[in-house]
Amino acid sequence: MSREIVAGVDGSPESLAAADWAAREAEHRGLPLRIVHAWRWEPLDLPLLQDPATQQQAAQDVLREAESRVRERHPELQLTARIVGDTPVAALLDTALDADLLVIGSRGYGAVTGYLLGSYGQQIIAAARCPVVAVRSRDGASAEPPTGEVLVGQQGSPEDSAPALRFAFETAAARGAGVRAVRAWSLPPLLAYSPSSLALADEAGGLVPYEEKALREALAPWRERYPDVPVTEHVELGSAGQVLLSGSGSAQLLVVGRRARRGALGSRIGSVAHAALHLAPCPVAVVPHEVDAQD
Repeated sequence: MSREIVAGVDGSPESLAAADWAAREAEHRGLPLRIVHAWRWEPLDLPLLQDPATQQQAAQDVLREAESRVRERHPELQLTARIVGDTPVAALLDTALDADLLVIGSRGYGAVTGYLLGSYGQQIIAAARCPVVAVRSRDGASAEPPTGEVLVGQQGSPEDSAPALRFAFETAAARGAGVRAVRAWSLPPLLAYSPSSLALADEAGGLVPYEEKALREALAPWRERYPDVPVTEHVELGSAGQVLLSGSGSAQLLVVGRRARRGALGSRIGSVAHAALHLAPCPVAVVPHEVDAQD
């Protein structure tokens, strides 16, 4: 692994906020930062922009603005910046192939404007091998909350949630922050429970203690590995997306796992990650779990 953080920029306020956030995180983790701008000459309809030299100069200006901004604010940070001659998706995925973390900008709130993330960002998040953090423009405009926790969703088995929990604890340890681990549960039809699950729930004293025990067991190895990180456990009845969003207002970072699925309409990142990326007021880290077969 190359042990660096990669930030993608395109000149937008969101991408500059992503570069700011990535620089702070690189300092927290003691890692170098690589800023990347994807550009390759493409004939356009506007005559004034047909000239490849004009387009190349514009690309260099985008990169120079981001690099100068980060160097001014973080003069001690080990920083490199370069233009990659490829599409944004291919350029960022290739550059971050062995990186610790990829940081990109995210636009807007809600189901309509937020979905603009999907043109490039959703493809990147669905395919990236490393965690991807999406940052809104206002996230980079102010200092990080000094007492905010790293909020992480825990779902499924300890093995399923291990990548997201690992990332959350690593981030909290680097920042001197605490972790709030959330496990949401619902009341599906009785037939959705297997006899073995019902037996385990009965042994635990009911469904709530059963869910609390599942969260406690999933957190155990990470508590042991990071004994100095304060941990708050939270189990709540409700959908995972709603429960996580309700606690994200004061968080430094929201961490969710991602099991990418491929369907007829392309890559999907899952409903919880989708809701977090579009509606959470804080930066959101999506941590890959595994890629399922096409469904």
